[in-house]
Amino acid sequence: MKKLEQLLRENDHKPYPAYKNLKGRYTFQGYVLSIDHVQGDPFAAPSSLSLHLTAAQHGFPKEYYSAPHRRITLQDYLLRAFHRELGKFSHKAGGSGKSGTLSVSSCGQEILERSALTINPEDGALTLRFLAGFPAAGRTTLAMELKKMLFEFIPACAQKAFRYAATDKQMLQSWISLSDDQKAIRDQLPEKGLIAFVANDAILPRMSGVDDRPMKGAVKFQSPKADEVTLALPGGRILTGLGVRRGITLIVGGGYHGKSTLLKALERGVYNHVPGDGREYVITENTAMKLRAEDGRSVKQLDISAFIRGLPSGRDTKCFSTEDASGSTSQAACTVEAILSGSKTLLIDEDTSATNFMVRDALMQKVIHSGEEPIIPFVSRMRQLFDLLGISTILVAGSSGAFFEVSDTVLQMKEYRPIDITEKAKEAAKATSEKLEFPDVISLTPDLRTAFPNKAVTESRKVKVRGNGTDAVSINHESVELRFVEQVVDNEQTNLLGALLRTLEEDYFDGKSTLPVCISALYDRLQKQGFAACSHGQIPGNLAMVRPQELWAMVNRYRGLKL
Repeated sequence: MKKLEQLLRENDHKPYPAYKNLKGRYTFQGYVLSIDHVQGDPFAAPSSLSLHLTAAQHGFPKEYYSAPHRRITLQDYLLRAFHRELGKFSHKAGGSGKSGTLSVSSCGQEILERSALTINPEDGALTLRFLAGFPAAGRTTLAMELKKMLFEFIPACAQKAFRYAATDKQMLQSWISLSDDQKAIRDQLPEKGLIAFVANDAILPRMSGVDDRPMKGAVKFQSPKADEVTLALPGGRILTGLGVRRGITLIVGGGYHGKSTLLKALERGVYNHVPGDGREYVITENTAMKLRAEDGRSVKQLDISAFIRGLPSGRDTKCFSTEDASGSTSQAACTVEAILSGSKTLLIDEDTSATNFMVRDALMQKVIHSGEEPIIPFVSRMRQLFDLLGISTILVAGSSGAFFEVSDTVLQMKEYRPIDITEKAKEAAKATSEKLEFPDVISLTPDLRTAFPNKAVTESRKVKVRGNGTDAVSINHESVELRFVEQVVDNEQTNLLGALLRTLEEDYFDGKSTLPVCISALYDRLQKQGFAACSHGQIPGNLAMVRPQELWAMVNRYRGLKL
């Protein structure tokens, strides 16, 4: 502290580059402050700082971070606490440009593992990464204003956020207990033959399309008795709700009755949610993937012949490539890619699907014979996907009853509450004269695509990776569209995907290894090394963990992929 204080006095009212000599580590009471990167001028991106605390300094019990699910929840809880405190001081130090800025990752409704705050499960060492705008008047340092930030504001935030003695222990325990409940539910899904669970009294509707908080006054979820299951929670407690079983589940009903709302909740159920979200006990198996049509996307040497074959142009759908996919070919590609990534549950909403990919009714089959139609509709493959490959489907449908015949469970949403109408739907399907055409047995070939390094990246003097919200990531001048990969829920996940893409290009794409080998090896490295696995040098504080499914989705949409 004394060394830093001396440097600040010496550098006051000097040209802005004088701040550069502050870079280093300084011991404060209760933590070590590290100034990792100093901005070049007051209008540039803020400086990168980090705090480092030992287990003895923060005092949080080891049982709160020894298990992965508890550790991630504790990290999230502490990061939110620091974010709240830091917001009280941002811009209280004046100056030009970014002067006085204090910021750290802002968390949403999902609990994600983030690089902004990490705790080592072995020794309990806590690392926080955040940003600070070093103050200046024009381009002259205001080091005494910076002293306020480093010696008053940040210690006050750390004191309240990172000391167990100052923590609301009852509140923290409720978060940890919820994470135990969520893990218990996830662990019970496979043994009970379930792919998802929605607890009774859950609040599924959101405030708006841009506000993910629970809607006030929303109808509480209530499971139909026929599909109700009871799960055991820690401490002998139980929880009752809808158990979505493996197989084919159809969600139907009139418009505005909550079909898509239920599917959206299941889509987000691959993540844990914070207390008070309303979806705390909406849990979906970890590999579930939301699929949709994606006109204009890139497809590279993919076998989509299980769904599309015999194109009139003579193009080979066993090794299909396009820079401008149609609705049907894009959805076929998404489906195959999800399966290749290891997904065991497909989530589909008819509203965002290509109609001709999903279904062909009997009248259309009579007019346009199967030999004249290259598309094998998804309705004809759903049953095979489950019976032969063990891949379940949850489908929202509102305009076609063709799916009744192949479904295991049919739920009708009525005023945001589900009703089991499976028997009624099956009887109606038997009574109709329309019969589905079932083509030959589905066959999916292994992914043997081999990736070569893209020289525009590997031979570049400086590789630039940028995220654009959750919509896209760019590497140098190549943009990868992600806005239709709907389970990317945070811009920091996009940042990580960009870093992973760079690592694939530089370390794994060698012209010999197949894509599955490259992606699996990198993801294994990510699991073992954490964010250091794809950080070139210092770990930035703006990354959030993704699943293998999102990594696969990003690579498959990368137009710069050299095969």
